[in-house]
Amino acid sequence: MANRAGVTVQLQGLQRHYGEVRALDGLTIELSPGELVALLGPSGCGKTTALRALAGLERLDGGSVLVDGQEITHAPANRRDMGMVFQAYSLFPHLTARENVEFGLRLRKVGAAERKRTAERYLELVDLAGRGNRYPHQLSGGQQQRVALARALAIGPRVLLLDEPLSALDAKVRSQLRDEIRRIQLEVGITTLFVTHDQDEALAMADRVAVMHAGRLEQIAAPAELYERPRTARVAEFVGLSNRLRGEARNGAATVLDARIPLLEGSATGGPVMVLVRPESVELSPDPAGGAQVVAASFLGAIGRVQVRLQDGTLLLAQVPSGDVGRFSHGDPVRVTLKPVAALAVVA
Repeated sequence: MANRAGVTVQLQGLQRHYGEVRALDGLTIELSPGELVALLGPSGCGKTTALRALAGLERLDGGSVLVDGQEITHAPANRRDMGMVFQAYSLFPHLTARENVEFGLRLRKVGAAERKRTAERYLELVDLAGRGNRYPHQLSGGQQQRVALARALAIGPRVLLLDEPLSALDAKVRSQLRDEIRRIQLEVGITTLFVTHDQDEALAMADRVAVMHAGRLEQIAAPAELYERPRTARVAEFVGLSNRLRGEARNGAATVLDARIPLLEGSATGGPVMVLVRPESVELSPDPAGGAQVVAASFLGAIGRVQVRLQDGTLLLAQVPSGDVGRFSHGDPVRVTLKPVAALAVVA
């Protein structure tokens, strides 16, 4: 079911100030037609402000917003042709699921028969066929959010905006629904901006992830590139887990725990550094003569994590196969080996 051809979205040098606070500080991002970009960052980084600025719900102090090459910076929200899904489902409690989906079509003076056909089509798309006569209180949280998604898509918007739509759901439903949203977005082919503070959601759903801090863009890249080649310490530590280990940098590599680790672009290039090493780059082996000691071991289903204390007191997190968790108990001596996987280094 193709909604319409995806459009290009350009956010150019966006500025938004609240007194001394710079909610947006020159933010520039471009979304390709049909692309899903996730804005990722901690609370207060400006990601929701950016989404609201695109929606026309936030006044800008500077910069431009363009959709399909047309500037809409000062256009009112109801003229922007955006579909929006919020964290709170925002369904009308006195309307059925189908009537909620029809709501935007009714405002656009679409005839009753066409409204019903369109609503049924989008309820089927979000896997709610046959539930159109139910009221919101008769639906689960995940089902209510599916109705909200169907309502946003039914009007045929040029751009879909998702403002932390999964954060009110429990973990299992959240995981299922993020896969469904991605399937639907790809099937419809709509350009989508998705705001989240959850790195797992961003990495699982997005074509590209834009990490924000203090109103600025730290890095935007495909999920694998962002994880494997972070350009800044903030990106490395916000996207995934990292160990900070002391080392000495020289000639494009750092010596850390007797291992030579290649350094990523943007790393400190010489002298004492802190190297940000991923847990999966740490190998542990039980060894009575080992220089580290197990603090705790955790079974996490598909993987396990073991925390160890180095001789200098540094705590280190290692990722191990789940079947190996039982090999490590509190107080056990272990040997630590680092894989020669490229990492980011910052000045110590």
